[in-house]
Amino acid sequence: MKKSLIAVAVLGAFAGAASAQSSVTLFGLVDLSLNSIKNGDTTLKTLDSNQLNSNRLGFKGTEDLGGGLTAGFWLEAGMSNDTGAAGGNVGNTANPLQSLFNRRSTVSLTSSMGEIRLGRDYNPSFWNTVFFDVYGANGLGQMLNLSSTLDSGATTLARSNNSVGYFLPSGLGGVYGQAQVALQENTGGAGLPQNRYTGGRLGYAAGPVDVAVGYGVTKTASADFKLINIGASYDFGMAKVFGLWNKSEFGNLQLKTYALSVSVPLGQGEVKAGYVAADAVGTSVAGVNTDNNNAKQMSIQYIYNLSKRTSLYTGYSKIDNDGAATFSLNGAGVAGKESSGYNFGVKHSF
Repeated sequence: MKKSLIAVAVLGAFAGAASAQSSVTLFGLVDLSLNSIKNGDTTLKTLDSNQLNSNRLGFKGTEDLGGGLTAGFWLEAGMSNDTGAAGGNVGNTANPLQSLFNRRSTVSLTSSMGEIRLGRDYNPSFWNTVFFDVYGANGLGQMLNLSSTLDSGATTLARSNNSVGYFLPSGLGGVYGQAQVALQENTGGAGLPQNRYTGGRLGYAAGPVDVAVGYGVTKTASADFKLINIGASYDFGMAKVFGLWNKSEFGNLQLKTYALSVSVPLGQGEVKAGYVAADAVGTSVAGVNTDNNNAKQMSIQYIYNLSKRTSLYTGYSKIDNDGAATFSLNGAGVAGKESSGYNFGVKHSF
């Protein structure tokens, strides 16, 4: 009887240890703001998501497999909380609102040699536009307001489906990096691969300094859509400064974007400001010259942190379009006309 009790106790201890090695986390964020955007002579007032951070609901977990090997998964869904709809207007899928875990859906293995990650994931060439712009990829002042896929049809500006990725391990003296290939599961015209992505990113971060270069190529039915960017930041303590250069290329078309932004702590709050310039070059397939379709954007934002999870914010941004440029704060730009707007919002994470 005693031996049986001891055996049960030992098995219970092992079971407890095994269960302790696995963990699953529920996480999310809700961000909504009142926006007023004017494009040309038209003003639109809306309640919008994602103006400070991206709305999301996700599940992630890890399991220690022993010997330094860890398995993990990450399932993350976008949301449009102004209507309660799933999807959150996340692009890069044929039907983004029909894809439940459209922000990220991956499984991975990690060891001392790095991480192998499979599934729908962010592209290496996208990360510089997030980490080296003070606004990340959200809001009225983001650098992405002056970005474009140049009518290439590429849906890989931020994410790729069917991707295989590799991440360098930590502990390399500040060096970090990743590479990714999105498999050819769809074909374009004449049997060409459609939206097959290949890219990489390499950077160095130590102390207040962070610098990285990213590159990506997407196969389309007619030509390659190429993206290259270089970003850097320096934290002075009293302020953090960000710089980013980004170039998109498709056939004879090019769009170069230059961004400089800053973040200044202010008590429980933070002030952000940014300047972006876009320079277009080349002639489209339809024969339209884009050399004069340039734009400039200036922005400012104030964030007040009620707690570690909850923030209030307000911001203003203005885009000046030259030539026939149609850049805007909400995707409804008017050729050659100004796009400007302001918002007031609240963000809560959990």
